[in-house]
Amino acid sequence: MRRADRLFQLVQILRNKRLVTARELADRLEVSERTIYRDMQDLSLSGVPVEGEAGVGYHLRYSLDIPPLMFSAAEIEALVVGARMLKAWGGSELGSSAQSVLDKVHAVIPAELHHHLEASRLYAMRFGAREDLETTLDTCRHAIAARRLLRLDYQRADDAASQREVKPLGLFFWGNVWTLTAWCELRHDFRTFRLDRIRQLETLAQTFEELPGQRLSDFVTLMQSGCEDF
Repeated sequence: MRRADRLFQLVQILRNKRLVTARELADRLEVSERTIYRDMQDLSLSGVPVEGEAGVGYHLRYSLDIPPLMFSAAEIEALVVGARMLKAWGGSELGSSAQSVLDKVHAVIPAELHHHLEASRLYAMRFGAREDLETTLDTCRHAIAARRLLRLDYQRADDAASQREVKPLGLFFWGNVWTLTAWCELRHDFRTFRLDRIRQLETLAQTFEELPGQRLSDFVTLMQSGCEDF
């Protein structure tokens, strides 16, 4: 990376974080901490409102109106592949939004980069209609964002059926299926539900708070600790 590009990238990173250490910046840009110290000093001398010190961290005293760096060919391909994956596996709303993102990228990048939007030969394919991707995923997404309880009729792998009221916390994609992680009001514990096994789904008017011990971060901590009860 050219030094000018690195300095520009440093400003972009500082715009997005309240406080970032030299070590984080060095790891992100693949340079030494000594280089970061020199770059920060140069940015400050050039008038960029950098504030901070070695061992503590850096931030901007006020925001800057600086246009983003232009996309590279690899970054454009990453956007294209991500959009194709969302169009195939991200549900109706996210799939439509992904195409909208590509349309906006096409509108702002130079004409000589347009061919990169179609050149990628990395694809994500899905065949046939699937209720879990057409409507269930979007319903769960909205319930998570609004912290609304969900009532669902669920059919397990052994065909046993049950009805649950749950606090939806997060969605996880496993390559072919999505799962909903939730706090189950019946079991008083975390439970994971495959979206393609939800037979009926209703968003309730009741909202909920994420209580200590019932949050998504608590579930992730349990998963990382090797718990296999789910």
